Amino acid sequence: LLPSEHTDRAWRIHALAPDFAVEDVWSLPTPGGPDELPRLVEAIFGGEFPQGAPRLVGWLWEARWKLGGLLHWDDPGGGLEARVPSLRDRIPADELPASGDPGLDLDPFSPVYLLGDEFAAELANRTVHAIMHLGWVPDGDGGYRGQMAVLVKPNGVLGWLYMTGIKPFRRYLVYPALLGYVGKRWQATTPSPTRPTTAAEPATG
Repeated sequence: LLPSEHTDRAWRIHALAPDFAVEDVWSLPTPGGPDELPRLVEAIFGGEFPQGAPRLVGWLWEARWKLGGLLHWDDPGGGLEARVPSLRDRIPADELPASGDPGLDLDPFSPVYLLGDEFAAELANRTVHAIMHLGWVPDGDGGYRGQMAVLVKPNGVLGWLYMTGIKPFRRYLVYPALLGYVGKRWQATTPSPTRPTTAAEPATG
C-alpha cells in the first residue's frame, strides 16, 4: 500500500515516533469483525515463523541472524535501553496503564502498546530502531482487516546501508511469505459459523 494509507490515519504512533520513517505498508489477508486486533497479534506472534514459509525465506531468515551474530549487530549493547531508549518512555505516565501488553512472547520485538484498533512493537540493534505497527481498519465492505506498517530509524551509515541492502529481499520474498503465513494462521483460528437449530433438530445441552 502507499505510505499515505498509514500516515493519513489518526494512529497513536504518529505522536510517539515522528522521527521514524514509514518503510512499508501492507494490507493483511485477515478479514474479520470490529474487535479482532488481539487475534491478529496472536496470529503473527503466536506461531514460529518462518516454519511453513518457502525454504528460501527460511534460509534468508536464518542467515540474517547468523550474520548479525558474527558482526555483533544484535549484541545487548546495541539494543533497547542500551543504544536507544524504548518508545514506551515517550508515553505519558498517566497513559501507561491503558497501554496494554498482549501477553505473548514477541521475540525479537518488545511491546510498546496495545489499544482497541492499534498495536505497536519495537526492536533495536546496531543497524536500526524499528517498529512493527498493526492497525485494524474498515475494509470498505462492512468488515475489517489488518494493516501492517514498518517504521524505521537507521543507525547512521551502517543502518542506511543495511536497509538498502535488504530492501529487495524484504519486499519480494520475506513480507509476501509472512503475509501468506499470517493468512493461513488467521483462517485456522477463524471460528466456524454456528448452524442454527430447527424444530426437527433440538439443541442439546
